[in-house]
Amino acid sequence: MKNLNVLRFVVLLGAVGFISACEKSDDPLLSNLSESSLKSVEVKSAKADNGFVHGIMLEVDGDAYYLAGPPDGPNGERDVPGHYWVVAGQNKLVGKHYNKGPVGPDGNEMPKWWSSDAPDGEFLFKVDAIIDLWTPEIAENYAERGFVHYHELVKVEGGSLHPDKVVWLKHIARTSFTLDGGPMQPDPGFEITPGVAYNFMPNWMMPYLADGEDH
Repeated sequence: MKNLNVLRFVVLLGAVGFISACEKSDDPLLSNLSESSLKSVEVKSAKADNGFVHGIMLEVDGDAYYLAGPPDGPNGERDVPGHYWVVAGQNKLVGKHYNKGPVGPDGNEMPKWWSSDAPDGEFLFKVDAIIDLWTPEIAENYAERGFVHYHELVKVEGGSLHPDKVVWLKHIARTSFTLDGGPMQPDPGFEITPGVAYNFMPNWMMPYLADGEDH
C-alpha cells in the first residue's frame, strides 16, 4: 500500500510539472491563445485619444519597431493610416481604426480614405492585435479566431522588416459600410457589417517573407 501511495504521488508531481511547463511554454501558438488581455481593454470613447497613440513604437526581441506605413505620426513615426493603439499586454495591442488616411501634402489627414460611404473620421473598427510568427499552423489558428490579416513590423533604425514576426490583426466592425479604400483600393469594395470582419484584407494564407528592404 505504501508503494502504491508513493507511485500516486510521483504521478501527481509529473502532472503538475507538465501543466506548469505548458503554461510557461515559449511556443507562440500556445502562449498567445488567451485573448483575455485584449478583451479587458475597454474602448469607451470614439475619440482617438484616451491613451491611444498613432505611430506607436514597440519593442520586439530587443529592438524598436513601428507598424509598417507612411511616416505620418506626430514626429514622423510610421503606422497604418487611421489607426491608434494602446499596449494591452506582452506582444498584444488594442487599436481604433478610423475612416481617415495618411497626412497629405497639405498637412491634413486624407478624408474618407478607407470608405467612401462612411462619414469622414468615423470610428470603423476596434482592432485586436498580437505580435507573433507566421507558420501554416499558426496562420490557420489565427484565421479561425478572426485574425485574418497580418501586418509588417519595420525597425525604427533603418526600416528593415522584422525577420520572422508580424502583427496579427482582428478587425471588429462597429457599424455597416463599404470598405472600398485603403492601400488596396478594392473596387467595388466589400460590404462590412457589425462584428468580426473576416473579409478585411485577408492575407493569412500568404507566407511571410521578410525582404529586409526599407518599406
